[in-house]
Amino acid sequence: TTNINTITDLNIAGNGSYNISDLTGIEDFTALDDLRCYSNQLTNLDLTTNTALTFLDCSDNQLTILDVSNNSALTFLTCRFTELTSLDVSNNTALTELHCGFNQLTSLDISNNSSLNWLGCEANQLTSLNLRNGNNTNMSPIATGNNQLYCIEVDDATWSTANWTNIDPQHYFSEDCP
Repeated sequence: TTNINTITDLNIAGNGSYNISDLTGIEDFTALDDLRCYSNQLTNLDLTTNTALTFLDCSDNQLTILDVSNNSALTFLTCRFTELTSLDVSNNTALTELHCGFNQLTSLDISNNSSLNWLGCEANQLTSLNLRNGNNTNMSPIATGNNQLYCIEVDDATWSTANWTNIDPQHYFSEDCP
């Protein structure tokens, strides 16, 4: 345990073999850069002290909230199939990939994520989606399966209408959604 704060990579992906339900102590892995803890039984994940984290895959768990506000170095985040109802990515300005599909999110705002070039937010319960981040021409979001989502806020509605196709028929683009 004396060297735990020097570990940079941790792969405890379950895939039916670990079934971990508690990661208490993960906060002591202060040098952790890469955490793969997908396919477990996690209901809570406290990463507030893991500020060196750049890669996080916590998919296929039972998380309802994921607070990554202290993880400003994150470039890759996948939290698919986790039952999330809330996700705060406004402080993750280095984020280039976000996979948050198949959750219970009702709103998602990536307006501070100008480095983002991949977004998958399909199969949620989104009613609000703000993609207006100044980088829309370099990304191709997937937002299908959000039946209560109508207006998607973007940088340029005309450009998005012409170029983005991974949306549902009721979706439309606007620079200022109501």
